[in-house]
Amino acid sequence: QVQLVESGGGLVQAGGSLRLSCASSGRTSSIYAMGWFRQAPGKGREFVAAVGTSWSDYGTSYADSVKGRFTISRDNGKNTMYLQMNSLKPEDTAVYYCVADKTMVEIRIAPDYWGQGTQVTVSS
Repeated sequence: QVQLVESGGGLVQAGGSLRLSCASSGRTSSIYAMGWFRQAPGKGREFVAAVGTSWSDYGTSYADSVKGRFTISRDNGKNTMYLQMNSLKPEDTAVYYCVADKTMVEIRIAPDYWGQGTQVTVSS
């Protein structure tokens, strides 16, 4: 019903920056929150950040591990969402997944929609 496509991943040296993008399509009227999870090698998926996509839910939320380094944002039409990643560390290496849900509460726990993921590799 909702399709999410990530882009912008790649290889970057420690201390560098990357900007991830996520384009949504389909029944996007059901989406009021978008965000990012990541999964490092050998680990489970963890919440990274989320942003509200409606006029009444415009706040942002960040995991402690990325707060102050990553910035999440969305375009005016809500169907494109971005993650600006600065001061990248090797421990940020992971597959990053675009996610979407109906609420900012649910998206942190169990997002309804997932993209295929984009690889971010931070070299030492």
